[in-house]
Amino acid sequence: MIVHSNLVPRFSLFLQQGFTLRARVGCSIKTLLCDQLGMSPEYLEERVQTIFLDGKPIDDASSATLKPGSTLALSAALPGLAGATLRRGGYYASLRSQISHRDERISEPSHEGTIFLKLFNLTLKELGPTFLTHGIWINGDNLLKFFRDQPEDFWEDCQVAEVDGETIIPEKLREMTWEERDVFLRVSTR
Repeated sequence: MIVHSNLVPRFSLFLQQGFTLRARVGCSIKTLLCDQLGMSPEYLEERVQTIFLDGKPIDDASSATLKPGSTLALSAALPGLAGATLRRGGYYASLRSQISHRDERISEPSHEGTIFLKLFNLTLKELGPTFLTHGIWINGDNLLKFFRDQPEDFWEDCQVAEVDGETIIPEKLREMTWEERDVFLRVSTR
């Protein structure tokens, strides 16, 4: 889809709920984010303050290894004591030692696979448009519900829609069915 820039935030729902990303797994989180996805090491160190791998907070993105099907959640600093406790390498990190991710080295070489990625707060706003431009895999049922729930002003700001290489009228997207399958969604602006 090519949409007016004011519509991009409406797709944030998919980025928060999580989306499937095809990438090389069997590598560290830092390798995925910096080497494969092009995130600068400075951004990772300074902006991504909270990282969860399979529901457990991690402190070192270089030592936590992604497995096929892993769930990775990224966030900037979270507010309050909970945020201070969950922050990577923070003063209160020792308070969560029982729930923290244990570093595990996987001996198998990196290979193609999928992970499930979720973005929150500033990472959602700053990284989300890039992921949408490159494309994300999402649940077809959720996409259908999203399109059917959009008001008329959404469709007025959709400039181009393409399905399987064929250009269609954007409003037709709410009539299509993608149930029970994953859909590759790419959203960019002009």
